[in-house]
Amino acid sequence: MDFSFNEEQIAWQQVARDFARDEIRPISMQRDQVEGGFGPWSWDIIEKGSKLGFRTLAVPKEWGGPGTDFVTQTLVMIELAKGDSAICKAFSQNWKWSHLIASACSDDQKERFLKPFLDDHRYLIGRGITEPNAGCDNRFPPKDEPKAGYRLNAEREGDHWVLNGDKCFIANGSVGSLFFIDARTDASVDITRGGTLFLVPKDTPGFRVGKIFNKRGWRFYQNAELIFENAKVPHENVVGSVGTGSVKAGGGDTTGGDLFGDLELAANAVGVCDDAIEMAMEFSTTNKRGGKYLFEHQLVQLNISEMHMLTEALRSFVMRVAWEHDQGQRSAIGVFMVNYSTDVIQRVTKLNMEIHASNGNNMNARADKLVRDAMVWSHLAGDTVLRLKAVSKLKIPKELSRATEAEFAASEAAE
Repeated sequence: MDFSFNEEQIAWQQVARDFARDEIRPISMQRDQVEGGFGPWSWDIIEKGSKLGFRTLAVPKEWGGPGTDFVTQTLVMIELAKGDSAICKAFSQNWKWSHLIASACSDDQKERFLKPFLDDHRYLIGRGITEPNAGCDNRFPPKDEPKAGYRLNAEREGDHWVLNGDKCFIANGSVGSLFFIDARTDASVDITRGGTLFLVPKDTPGFRVGKIFNKRGWRFYQNAELIFENAKVPHENVVGSVGTGSVKAGGGDTTGGDLFGDLELAANAVGVCDDAIEMAMEFSTTNKRGGKYLFEHQLVQLNISEMHMLTEALRSFVMRVAWEHDQGQRSAIGVFMVNYSTDVIQRVTKLNMEIHASNGNNMNARADKLVRDAMVWSHLAGDTVLRLKAVSKLKIPKELSRATEAEFAASEAAE
């Protein structure tokens, strides 16, 4: 593996670093502390970042975008997340669906939706999968279980499909211009055969935004309810074929995970950890307790060392997966990477908060914010328990599989 960066990658990294320092960081705490719903959002920062290419970073060059590779996208996410994790996600969320448009949509769909996306700095994209009664089972749906998974109904009427139902907790839900919507076109079979993916613009008749959710962390990032009441979607907006199940960003099938999404979340976590380490170092080397700087106390040294070790291990994991993606290598380890990033970001931000707690009971708003943002990782891409089911996607040697079956049969007989 070669993790040396080329000139283009270094240039994008520097632009992102400058933007995070000069534009994102100064508004991060202010936006976080605005009371809920749409309030924390700012179109100004989105437009500024879009003009630098951060909204369209993953659009292929043949369609007019920068066409950056996964390593470049990873470097940019790390830098943006150091400024603010939620603002970083507001940008990278569009890369995820840009990957999907490029890999799964027809040329006609690319023509109709990629061009407006490239031309409008406020054009954001979202994906509607989760519903009030269907969340984790969308990512790893039980086989041959028609009742599991999303239930939003789609019925064909001539050249249109009529959609009825709702989605909830949808990213970019209150600000998106275009949504990929997973719907049931056949309720008699499981979603891998009875599910179909649709492209739904925000001005579709019968489609509207409902509740905007107020969250503990990632407060800038918009999550909303999407409501469909006899929404008419042209058949030409079907992604792929009817009844082929969900399609994942960057490749993969319904059960294989989200190749870019896993990388996206873990890279974001690295940026938050970098921010936490910088905070801990600055605070511990400028504040004294017991007549000496905090950094001179052994416990603080041990905590900061642990923060560094965990962060660098996560960074190596993330860069490996990004590099493998660029080489066309695909495996289930990306899901494990997300779980590891959850453990790391929550541990590192907690240690940072504890170091700042040496100031007595006085809170540090940014240290607390990083902890609140880190809490979100437990519920991303399913949840930490569900994601461990990805072990079922690993290739098990036939000899081991046969041995395991034999042991199980023997234990059953013994009982």
